[in-house]
Amino acid sequence: MTFLTLFVVIPVLMLICLWLSRNDSQVRATMFVGSTVLLALSVYLVFAFIGARHSGMSAEQYPMLFGCDIPWFEPLHIHYQTGVDGISVVMILLSSIIVFTGTFASWQQHPMQKEYFLWFTLLSSGVYGFFISCDLFTMFMFYEVALIPMYLLIGVWGTGPKEYSAMKLTLMLMGGSAFLIIGIVAIYFFNGQYSGVYTMDLMQIAQLHAIPVAIQKVFFPLIFIGFGVLGALFPFHTWSPDGHASAPTAVSMLHAGVLMKLGGYGCFRIAMFLLPDAARELSWIFLILTTISVVYGALSACVQTDLKYINAYSSVSHCGMVLFALLMMTQTAITGAVLQMLSHGLMTALFFAVIGMIYHRCGTRDVRQLGGLMKIMPFLSVAYVVAGLANLGLPGFSGFVAEMNIFVGSFENADTFHRVCTIIACTSIVITAVYILRVVGKILYQSVPNAEYFKLTDASWDERIAVGGLIFCVAGLGLAPLWAQNVINDAVGPILHHIVPTAITYAGL
Repeated sequence: MTFLTLFVVIPVLMLICLWLSRNDSQVRATMFVGSTVLLALSVYLVFAFIGARHSGMSAEQYPMLFGCDIPWFEPLHIHYQTGVDGISVVMILLSSIIVFTGTFASWQQHPMQKEYFLWFTLLSSGVYGFFISCDLFTMFMFYEVALIPMYLLIGVWGTGPKEYSAMKLTLMLMGGSAFLIIGIVAIYFFNGQYSGVYTMDLMQIAQLHAIPVAIQKVFFPLIFIGFGVLGALFPFHTWSPDGHASAPTAVSMLHAGVLMKLGGYGCFRIAMFLLPDAARELSWIFLILTTISVVYGALSACVQTDLKYINAYSSVSHCGMVLFALLMMTQTAITGAVLQMLSHGLMTALFFAVIGMIYHRCGTRDVRQLGGLMKIMPFLSVAYVVAGLANLGLPGFSGFVAEMNIFVGSFENADTFHRVCTIIACTSIVITAVYILRVVGKILYQSVPNAEYFKLTDASWDERIAVGGLIFCVAGLGLAPLWAQNVINDAVGPILHHIVPTAITYAGL
């Protein structure tokens, strides 16, 4: 058993300590220590992974590193199997950053702080388990562990029509899970039937490549839609804005920053990797849907007046761009898709953190009732501007690196259909600039509409840690993106070559 298991063990230990905690101080101490250890462990994982690759363990020969394989339920060939490549390494790092900053964003959470952090930690354990798993069933199990706490976190600690939002989110995501379990069972059964080897091992199933194209075409849409629901794929995105708007601050951060990335990761790692023939033949259908997602999400954000709804529809657009880039099936575009997962996770977590702090002080998220916040709370206002600039892809921030890779990689497809889709998707940049700059102008620089706002205070020390940490990451990834790009690009090459054998792959970009 490798140290990857610690990413699941530590949250379990945190759950036990939280359960035994007698007061809020002990709860906060548990969350601080646990989230700090997870962040330190994820940073160590990044350095260990890069060191292993530089020592000669190439992605072609060793696609997954630090793995272990322990039989769990042998009659169905279910194993506790772990391993990471460049994609899962950066996703684990993203998860640790969001959990750490989300802990400080919820430092003053009331009521029932202990119970809140219990469910929050359980959700994070599912996320970590999903990213380290290399077994189909284990991956699905952790996927469900990550989804189930969302109902209670929104339904109990949320705001507005929280019961409706929680139920809508749960029903739609469970519907997606139903599609997934059908697809996973089908992959297991038909792979065994045509290859003679019954296994849940992702890499082995991909290597055998035994499932006939006709069968792949039946189950590829089920799996892609199943994960696409979580990735806010049009028209299955409607749960996302309501869920975001009603969720507590840290839950919105984890939900948009990490949980929605499970959708894109699953589409690439399971749907496209295990059913490559169907992915090539049916990609055009989902490419149309993702192009609609990108533009529709941006246009919808323009007409919203609630800050959370604006950011929620922005997330629909940006997560749609992730799936859009994956379906372009070029190495540059897919590398951009993973960078977009990382970038969007950081900047949307920053957005939701700042919005939650503004709402806590002002009692409203309506842009029509906010104004002049730059005079009253300059720290939070500057943080909002930074998040907005990253969102619209300004050079120097993480969004620019991701979107440039996506659009350049998408244009590598020379046919008219792909290029038209790319041009349409590019228009989302202009639309994004419209709603970001509109909101910045309204809430930060207009006259203060309510004299009571002058009594408000700026960010407290715990909020500054959360916001400052996210700003550092957003700017850091934008100014020094090469390490992440190389790590991701190294992992994308072998997977893409399996999906599209004729694809041109690069050792570096």
